[in-house]
Amino acid sequence: MPDLNTAIVVLLGSFAFLIILRVPVTFCLGISSVITALYLNMSVATLFQRMINGIQSFNLIAIPFFILVGEIMGRGGISDRIITFANALVGRFPGGLSYVNVLDSTFFGGISGSAVADVSSLGAVVIPMMKKSGYDDDFSVAITVTSACQGVMIPPSHNMIIFSLAAGGVSVGRLFLAGLVPGLLLGLALFVTCYILSVRRNYPRGDTFSLKEVWRSFYHSFLGLFTGIIIVGGVLTGWFTATESAAVAVVYAFIITFFVYREIPLKEIVPILRKSLRTIAMVMALIATASMFGWMLAYLRIPALITNTLLGLSENKIVILLLVNVMCLVLGAIMDMGPLLLILTPILMPVLVTKLGMDPVHFGAMLVFNLAIGLCTPPVGTALFAGCSIGKVKIEKASIACIPFYCSMIVVLLLLTFWPALSLTVPNLLMGK
Repeated sequence: MPDLNTAIVVLLGSFAFLIILRVPVTFCLGISSVITALYLNMSVATLFQRMINGIQSFNLIAIPFFILVGEIMGRGGISDRIITFANALVGRFPGGLSYVNVLDSTFFGGISGSAVADVSSLGAVVIPMMKKSGYDDDFSVAITVTSACQGVMIPPSHNMIIFSLAAGGVSVGRLFLAGLVPGLLLGLALFVTCYILSVRRNYPRGDTFSLKEVWRSFYHSFLGLFTGIIIVGGVLTGWFTATESAAVAVVYAFIITFFVYREIPLKEIVPILRKSLRTIAMVMALIATASMFGWMLAYLRIPALITNTLLGLSENKIVILLLVNVMCLVLGAIMDMGPLLLILTPILMPVLVTKLGMDPVHFGAMLVFNLAIGLCTPPVGTALFAGCSIGKVKIEKASIACIPFYCSMIVVLLLLTFWPALSLTVPNLLMGK
């Protein structure tokens, strides 16, 4: 008779071993699940049924649409227009381009919902611009990478959809709105950090724009920015579900990019689709294998074990929340955000939501924000890698430059964790309690 405790060791040990060997996370999840099933004399067909069930969700269809929207808008000229508009608003202040960097990430986050897409599209323009203007190269990369994390919080965010799926159907609309204020607060915290560093290092001011020039830059960028309004507005008004609004946004982005802005020819849709399909395939494979792994976790009662362990350490809610945040920050530094959302959500929900009474929407906002920090921390921060590649800066150097911004992000994370109104006020106002 197979021992369940031994099975837990097999599941988690094989997963950790494969991670250390730098096997892709999707394969780590699948292989460790199959090995454990074989040890338990369980039919492997059961696991593959869980894989299929894991991707049979209507809300999940929104993720490919969001990925495609980000690719179309990123290639179609919206990045330059957003940077021009942000520069017109805040470029005149000391260290103006650092504020531009934060603000353009705020705007683009409402379109792509992806930190890596933000770094790749906006960073390719603004990092060389900052370096040419006299900013330190590591500072330029650090602010680009950390400000891009707003895209994970400001709606729409496909990571919120992944959390909704893992949490058993928490309202996507409420999750979108829950990330709005924390995302904007993160931008404000980064603004303050940029101001302090810019004054100390005597970074230059940008050009002063007249009110007419500000209006002109807004006019040229509005059609692109309106993509985010379509997605969020459609969900809030009830006109569309999250999936339907994402589909409408794809059609709108296609029309604006190829028939209004017309900065790229129509034939460019082929490489855009190819790149989008590659990303979509990776995301869907990850979700499928994570569903298999998550079912195995539940079968072995690992969530209950972790719940009892955490409650055994302390029954104080503040202590438990701090422990959970520290654990997530550490895991976020060594694993990517998507798989962690799928793995940690069913493990931590019994602790925080069932036992401590935390609102699941608040829990989702806290978890997504926490893991977003991992996108810009070594050794596996994907946004950090993208920024260093664009800025031609070593990861070690960029990581040190990120430290002041990490501190700002931790402050916002603590506010979000211990002040539920920060994430719940907007969804409660607009969608009811």
